[in-house]
Amino acid sequence: MDVKSFSYQLVIVVLTLSACGHSDQRTDGLADSDAIPVRVIQLATRDTTQVVSATGTFTTDDETALSFKNGGVIQQIHVKEGDAFRKGQLLASLEPTEINTAVKQAQLGLEKAERDYQRARQLFLDSVATQEQMENAQTVFEAAKQDVQRVAYNLNHTRIYAAFDGYVLQRPASTGQVVGPGTPVLVVSGTGHNGWLLKVGVSDRQWSAIQLNDSATVTTDAASDKRFQATVYRKSEGIDPRSGTFTVFLKLKGIPAVASGMFGKAEIRLSTKIGAWFIPYEALLDGDAGTGYVFVTDDGQTARRVHVQVGGIQKDHVMVSGGLEDATSLIVSGSPYLRDGSKITIK
Repeated sequence: MDVKSFSYQLVIVVLTLSACGHSDQRTDGLADSDAIPVRVIQLATRDTTQVVSATGTFTTDDETALSFKNGGVIQQIHVKEGDAFRKGQLLASLEPTEINTAVKQAQLGLEKAERDYQRARQLFLDSVATQEQMENAQTVFEAAKQDVQRVAYNLNHTRIYAAFDGYVLQRPASTGQVVGPGTPVLVVSGTGHNGWLLKVGVSDRQWSAIQLNDSATVTTDAASDKRFQATVYRKSEGIDPRSGTFTVFLKLKGIPAVASGMFGKAEIRLSTKIGAWFIPYEALLDGDAGTGYVFVTDDGQTARRVHVQVGGIQKDHVMVSGGLEDATSLIVSGSPYLRDGSKITIK
């Protein structure tokens, strides 16, 4: 073997040994860092009042859509949107020609039926007509009386009068328009003397948890420096098909300076207390739509990933309403580096 070949072999051996040494160092380094340092706290539940946040619009309990009983041509609408009105004031009327004709026809029919009945009765007394003929004529006469009462009733409903003091919210119809029975002509509201309501939409889970007379706090941007107290006044018994939510009405105490349709926010305090865990923000991972994940440890050496239900985000912590029943220690730092089953060391 010449000197040149020996030198090449020596270089190869040195490089191989050097690589093995570095590999051992990397392996040792990885072994030392397998356990991820974390910080933990002990878990304990405490009874708390759950708060449901919701938004909606202000309204009154006497907000009403006004319409005519029978269809026809609108003769005149005497108020506009935003106008105030007094109880008994004429608000709208139908063109009366058609109904007046029906009234006249009914009266003529009544007169004829009465004549026929009187004639049949006299013939019966003279033994010319049978009792059945006389009774049939009497039935027609009585039916004609009812027909007159019906058209007279309809005539009285060709005009809409205000049933209370209030103002016009909407005017969906116009003078000269042809409307059918029950078609809204005006949407009106009272002046709030009977109290204001905040109409909010909630989920089905929230709807089932909210009870009548639960207390609430209401705010609005129109009076940002004020907080109004309210109670749960009424709950809908069906879903609103337009919004896909259930409706809850909150009755405000006092008469705040608000207007119908104004936007408001509410925090409803549920009367039923629940057991919950209060954890730091940094412990919650992947929070979305009331759910999330946290890491817990049962033995102080291994991390376990747990799915939890988030009951609310509060000022300095997260309220967890479910998922931690079997856990005792919560990992509050180092969670982003963990996987289910990761080795940990407690700082």
